[in-house]
Amino acid sequence: MDSREMIVRRIAKEFKDGEIVNLGIGMPTLVANYIPEKVQIILQSENGFLYLGPAPKDGVYDTDLVNAGNQFVTVLPGACFFDSATSFGIIRGGHVDVTVLGTLEVDQEGNIANYIIPGKMVSGMGGAMDLVVGAKKVIIATEHCDKKGNPKILKKCRLPLTAVAEADMIVTEMAVIERTRRGLVLKELSPGITVDDVIRNTEAELTISENLKEVSL
Repeated sequence: MDSREMIVRRIAKEFKDGEIVNLGIGMPTLVANYIPEKVQIILQSENGFLYLGPAPKDGVYDTDLVNAGNQFVTVLPGACFFDSATSFGIIRGGHVDVTVLGTLEVDQEGNIANYIIPGKMVSGMGGAMDLVVGAKKVIIATEHCDKKGNPKILKKCRLPLTAVAEADMIVTEMAVIERTRRGLVLKELSPGITVDDVIRNTEAELTISENLKEVSL
C-alpha cells in the first residue's frame, strides 16, 4: 500500500452516517473509493452536484460528469445538479459537515497554505477559502514531508495562507494528528512508525496523546 492510499483509507473512516462531505482536488478525491459500506454519506462536488460516487473504472466514464478538478467521476442514485451559486450557498451556509483538503503547508496553529508557491503560475485559490470556513470539520490530507524531505507540518506557515486556524485534523502516511486547545496532539501512528520518527519529521511542537494507538485501516 503506497502512502497516498494509506492516507485516504484512514480519512474515509472519519465519516459518520448522514454527513455531507466535500473532497478537495487531488489526493482527497481518492477518499471516495474507500468509504465503508455501512456508512452512508453524501459527497458534494463544489462545481455543482450532490451524491458523488467512486472514481469510474478505466475507460468507462461519462464525459459530461467531471468534478471541480476536471476529473471524470460517477454519481449515485438520487444525484442532483445545480449551479455554482447554489453550490457555494451550501458551503458558505454551513451545510457541509466535513471537507478534506490537500496542503503545501499546515502549522501548529491550524493555519493552512495550500494554493500558491510564490513565483509559480496559479489559477487562483478556488473554493478552498470557502470550504475551510464553511465546513464544520477540516481534515488535511498530506504526505508528511515534501519531495525534498522537508517537513510540511510547521511551527508557522511560510507560504501565503488559505485560512487561519481552520485545520482540525492532519492525516499523513506516518500519523494522525488533531488540533486541540493544547495545540497539535499526536493521536495515532502508522504501522512500523515510532514517535521519534514523527517528531524527527515534524517541525511543529507535538503533544503525545495518553491514548496513542496504531492507525487502523
